[in-house]
Amino acid sequence: MSKYLILVCFILGNMDSVKAQQVPSPISVVEFSGMVFYEDDHGAPAPLPFVNVAVKGTNRGAASDYDGFFSFVALPGETVVFSMIGYKTVEVKIPDTLHSTQYKWIQIMTVDNYLLPEAIIMPWPSKDHFKQELLAIDISDELRENAMENLASEKLSEIRYSVPADGRETSSIVIKQQAQDYVYTGQIKPQNIFNPVAWKKFIDAWRRGDFKKKDK
Repeated sequence: MSKYLILVCFILGNMDSVKAQQVPSPISVVEFSGMVFYEDDHGAPAPLPFVNVAVKGTNRGAASDYDGFFSFVALPGETVVFSMIGYKTVEVKIPDTLHSTQYKWIQIMTVDNYLLPEAIIMPWPSKDHFKQELLAIDISDELRENAMENLASEKLSEIRYSVPADGRETSSIVIKQQAQDYVYTGQIKPQNIFNPVAWKKFIDAWRRGDFKKKDK
């Protein structure tokens, strides 16, 4: 009789161990991954990149790539926040009864339109500051005289050789040079040293004494 009792206890003990092995262990961390979409102009889903996918209250998370895909490690029971400027924020809670280390999610974002009130930007904080600035304006002719001096022909002649050419002027010089080169393509360019008109001007200037040193 004792032998049968020992056998029954052994069988019941093995059954309890088998049941204990069948009970899954709790999941500690999960891989939360998925894709983010939005509705395009035709109403079809399209991937939405650069969406912030973060665990609420922490600095853990990721951002969706160009294909709308995201993936990061989270804990069961945590709340994941999907946010992006121009779209409504969505919160998703990861179930705490998962039996797998992976949790997939597909999120469709909805456009959120903001109507901002009209804002007028003024250079002064208030009307009183505007009045002070207006009364403090220099209405003398000094500013006008300075402007006229800067536009004088002599002043412009001085700065003409010190200021570098801008892009428009440089391109114009290059185009003119190329046009001159195309005119004499296949032949020798004329040299001014053989130009009789230039020689006449030189001789006239020499006779007038233009090349003599002038007394200061």
